[in-house]
Amino acid sequence: MHASIRLLARRRFLPLFVTQFLGAFNDNLFKTAMVLFVTYEVYSDPRVEAWFNAIATGLFILPFFLLSALSGQLADTRDKAGIIRIVKSAEIGIMVVGAAGLLLSSVTQTWSIALMLVAVLAMGVHSTFFGPIKYALLPQHLDNDEVLGGTGLVEAGTYIAILAGTIIAGMMSRNEGAVAATVLGVAILGWFAGRQVPPAPPLGATPPLDFHIIRSSIRLVSGTMHIPRLFLAICAISFFWAIGSVLVVIFPPLVKNVFTADEKVASLFLAIFSVGVAIGSVAINRLLGAHVSAKYAPASVIGMGVAILFMFHVANGWQGLGGGQLFTLAQFVDHPGAIEVFFALFAVAVAGGMFVVPLYAFLTTTVPKDQTARTVAANNIVNSGAMVLGSLAIMGLTAMGVTVVQTLLLVAAMCLVSAWLAWKLHLACD
Repeated sequence: MHASIRLLARRRFLPLFVTQFLGAFNDNLFKTAMVLFVTYEVYSDPRVEAWFNAIATGLFILPFFLLSALSGQLADTRDKAGIIRIVKSAEIGIMVVGAAGLLLSSVTQTWSIALMLVAVLAMGVHSTFFGPIKYALLPQHLDNDEVLGGTGLVEAGTYIAILAGTIIAGMMSRNEGAVAATVLGVAILGWFAGRQVPPAPPLGATPPLDFHIIRSSIRLVSGTMHIPRLFLAICAISFFWAIGSVLVVIFPPLVKNVFTADEKVASLFLAIFSVGVAIGSVAINRLLGAHVSAKYAPASVIGMGVAILFMFHVANGWQGLGGGQLFTLAQFVDHPGAIEVFFALFAVAVAGGMFVVPLYAFLTTTVPKDQTARTVAANNIVNSGAMVLGSLAIMGLTAMGVTVVQTLLLVAAMCLVSAWLAWKLHLACD
């Protein structure tokens, strides 16, 4: 643990950590502010709210599905630090569009929502090109016994950034101008941080880029998934992110319409979830002693499923307010069932962090370093497909009249599939 923390004092790690931290903070601040605005200020129908959240999630994920093959090729055949500088420059332009959408919210909701959704789609493109670099840089700049710790720190930092973005979005939920100024300022800070990342030139041959996104995606996934260990790891991670996409879609409607609480409580839910994942991400490194292994993954995701079932039990018996009234944050915290809600949410998040971090470290250490980014990109393609399916499943279920509480049962069942895949991976590798 202490050895991992010491990486924060190294230039080969700190600039990447800060760049990722600021990017995750900005993404989450903007997306949370947008979702809270639409959920609490525009729509008043639980089904429409769930649909909007699913559409926003799908738009963010779509570039991962379409462009991950190209991003992986670029990251393995070009200087990764150079790509970071280009990506972070683009983030400033994206946040200009997003800020314009926020500022127009008091003038025209139609154009405001349209611009914000365009920004979400562009943020997905930004994250698609940054994601493979983030993980591919770790084995290139860190020693083998530092990769798991570095991966854990990056994941923990990401969720702490999500926590900070969530809290600030809740605090600024009625001040679109402040959110717009903040996302622009953070994008500029991220550009400066990205320029400090040390050079990371390609380590192997640099074949020509294949710009045919369908052909290159199929080739990349088939070239990775035929390796049994990578197949199992990618499938397990993909089911995890499908679970995550469902939870992200249903959280705001769950808080507003089941727990009958305001947007600050919705922010608190996301904040607790972020803290839990960060703790789980760091704790698993300590349990594994810096050894990359999937031995705790099956138990972790089963624990996640049990916690989700407990959340279902609490939500199913919740006594909310009537007449369209909403609990304030203070009132919700005083509710006799609040402790159970917070415990269930925290347990889901900790178990999730413990599950996914070793699997990402496994991806980056199983293949040669000059193929790391393409392996992560192949994983992103499959992950994004699973997340889109998760979002579409929520849209279909809500259209059929299934409540957001009942969808928690689907999430718990998905945890069993992830546990089975993780167990198969453990048997194959450990």
